[in-house]
Amino acid sequence: MNNLDYGIIGNCQSAALISKYGSLDWCCLPNFDSYSVFAKILDEQIGGSFEIIVSDDYKISQKYIHKTNILVTEFNNGADVFEIIDFMPRYKNDDGTFYSPPDIVRYVKLISGTPKFKVKYDPKLEYAMGRTDLEVKTDYIKSITNEEKYDTLYLYSNLDFDSILSSDEIILNDHAYFLISYHEKILNQSLERCYLKMQRTRVYWLNWCENTTSYKHYNDQILRSALVLKLLSYDKSGAVLAAATTSLPETIGEVRNWDYRFCWIRDASMVIKVISNLGHKRLAERFLQFIIDIIPDKDEKIQIMYGINGEKKLTEKTLDHLKGYQNSSPVRIGNAAYHQKQNDIYGILMDVIYQQFMKFDCDLDNSEGLWTISKSIVHIVNVNWEKPDKGIWEFRTEERHFTFSKLLCWVAVDRAIKIGELINKTNKNESWIRLRDRIHDEIYKNAWSEEKQAYTQSYGSSDLDASTLLMESYGFIDAMDTRFISTVHATERELCNDGLLYRYKNKDDFGLPSSSFTICSFWFVNSLFKIGERDKAQKLFDQLLSYSNHLGLFSEDIDFKTKRLLGNFPQAYSHLALIETAANFSGGITKEEKLMETIH
Repeated sequence: MNNLDYGIIGNCQSAALISKYGSLDWCCLPNFDSYSVFAKILDEQIGGSFEIIVSDDYKISQKYIHKTNILVTEFNNGADVFEIIDFMPRYKNDDGTFYSPPDIVRYVKLISGTPKFKVKYDPKLEYAMGRTDLEVKTDYIKSITNEEKYDTLYLYSNLDFDSILSSDEIILNDHAYFLISYHEKILNQSLERCYLKMQRTRVYWLNWCENTTSYKHYNDQILRSALVLKLLSYDKSGAVLAAATTSLPETIGEVRNWDYRFCWIRDASMVIKVISNLGHKRLAERFLQFIIDIIPDKDEKIQIMYGINGEKKLTEKTLDHLKGYQNSSPVRIGNAAYHQKQNDIYGILMDVIYQQFMKFDCDLDNSEGLWTISKSIVHIVNVNWEKPDKGIWEFRTEERHFTFSKLLCWVAVDRAIKIGELINKTNKNESWIRLRDRIHDEIYKNAWSEEKQAYTQSYGSSDLDASTLLMESYGFIDAMDTRFISTVHATERELCNDGLLYRYKNKDDFGLPSSSFTICSFWFVNSLFKIGERDKAQKLFDQLLSYSNHLGLFSEDIDFKTKRLLGNFPQAYSHLALIETAANFSGGITKEEKLMETIH
C-alpha cells in the first residue's frame, strides 16, 4: 500500500480508517482527539490493528454504499464471497437526540459459499505506549492497559472469542458481527441489533445526502467530499477538524508531520461556507456558536486554532516509541502552531459570519453575539493589520508582511461594513470605510511586483504564492482585471509542476517541498476557469480528480513525481476546494428540479 488507500468511517464523534484490504489501522476513542486504540498507520509493528486475513485466491475490493459513509469491503474467490460492512452508528432517537456512540460495527455479510478467514484482533490502547492485555469474559473480549494510564476497550461478537484471539480459521456459515466499543454495553448485543443499527445509520446518511444541493456535473465527487466534511465535524461542540489523523508526512522520510485533529479557524470557516452553500444550515449554526463560545471577551485575540472542545492550550510533544508512517518520524500529538499570530483568520471568519447573516435567519441572541464579534474583529484588525505575521502557511520562524494576511484584513473590514448595512448598524461606516480603503491601497501598491507582473507572497518579495489566487474570489479584484490575469499566468509559470502547484518555492523552515499542497492545485484550476480558460481548467481538474484514492478521497498533499497521496487524511481543505471547483463547472439543482428528476 503506498497511496493512503483507506476509507474513512465515522459518526461526528470520532472516526476510523480502514485499508482497502479491510484492516482497521487507525481509530481514536471515544473522540477524534483521544488517544489511539488502533494506530498501525503510524507503526506497522506495534501500532495495533484489526485485520481480516484471507488466502491469496480471494480478490478484495472496496466501495461505499451509495450516498452514505458506510464502507463495504468484499472478499471474493469466485465460489466463496463475503463482505465486511464497516460503520460507526449515527441516527436520531425517537426523542430527536442523536445516537452516536464511540462504537465501530463490522458487520460480516455472507454472500455465497462457505468463506474462510482469520482475524487479527490487536488493539493497542493509549498510542501503544504500554502493554495492552486481552481478557475473555462471558459477553465480550476486554482490552486493558494500566501502564501509562488506565484504559479499556470492549469487543462483542457472535463468533467464538477464543478463535478470534488465536487467529484460528473461521468458516462463515451465516452472517456475523464484531462490535468494538469504548464502553461496556448495558443491553445484550446481537446480530439483529447490529443489523438494525446499520439500516438506521444508512437511512440517516441517505437523508443527509437528500438535503444536499445536487449538481449537474461532478455530483458524485461533490457528494463524497461533502460526506467527508460532515464526518470531520464534531457534533458535541460544532468544531470542524482539519483532518482525522496525526503525523502523516508531507514527504516520506522527512519531518513535516503534524497533528491535524484540531479546529483551525481558517480551515473550518472555509468548510462551513462551502457546506452552508450545499444547504446544511445546522452545521453552519453550530460552528458559529462554537466561535461565540470560545471568544467571551471583547478584547480577546482569536487563536488560529483550538481543541475540538474549545481548548486553548494545545501543547505539542512527540511519541518517540512510534516509528511513524513508513518510518517517517517524528509522530506528534498536540500542535505548537496555536501560539502563532496569523492575521488572515479574521477575514475568513468575518466572511463566514457575513454569509450567515445573508443566507439564514439568525435569532436575536445569536445575531447580537455575532455583531459583537464583528465589531471586536474590526478593532483587532485596526490595531494589527500593519504588523507582520506568520502567514497562511504557518512559517515557524520569520514573520513578514504577507499579501494573503493583508488581503484578509481587508476582507474582515469589508464584510463588517456589509453586515452593518444588513442589520441597519451603520454608525461606524465612515471610519470603517476609511480603514478598508487604506488596506486596499497598501496592498495595491506594496504587494504588486512590476518585475514579476504579479501579486507576490509578501511585500517587497519576488516570490510567488498560490494564496494570491484567492484575491479574486474574496472580491478584492475582478477576474478579468489585467493584474489578476497576469498573476494567474505568473503563478503557473513559477509554481506549476505537471498540473500540480507548489504553495511557494522559496525556502521555508524545512527546505523546498517535494509535494504539492492539494488545495492549491484546485485554486489554480478555479482561477483558470474564472479568467476564461475553461477548457484548460476542465482538463486539469479531471487530471487532478484522477489522483484521488480508490474511494475518491484526498489527503493534504500529492507527490509531484509519483502522484501518491501524502499528508494527513482525509483533508478537509482539499475536499472543500474540490467542491468549490466542481460547483463552478455546474450550477446547482433546486429541490423542485430534484423531485422532477426522481419522478421521471
